[in-house]
Amino acid sequence: QVQLVESGGGLVQTGGSLRLSCVASGTIFSINRMAWYRQAPGKQRELVATITSDNNTNYADSVKGRFAISRDNAKNTLYLQMNSLKPEDTAVYYCNAPIGGIRVMYSWGKGTLVTVSS
Repeated sequence: QVQLVESGGGLVQTGGSLRLSCVASGTIFSINRMAWYRQAPGKQRELVATITSDNNTNYADSVKGRFAISRDNAKNTLYLQMNSLKPEDTAVYYCNAPIGGIRVMYSWGKGTLVTVSS
């Protein structure tokens, strides 16, 4: 059974940085397109960034130029470097493998909470 475990969240001031990690177990991580999602209070979960198996990346307009997604296939780990954080980035962040539309390959993990204070 695949497990996704996110970590690295916390409380940070506006303009600060955080690096999130997601460790995937029970899957051939290297062959999957992976993504970071986030869900702010009272809002739907949204796609933040994606990375293909050959490291092509794509970002939501709201984070473009501030966030960077990367992966280490040897460690089965996905990363999200978040810089110049804004209060509107406050959310629970999740990783998963997108398979089309809003569908994902695996059960959701618990996520990691990022809170950006103004």
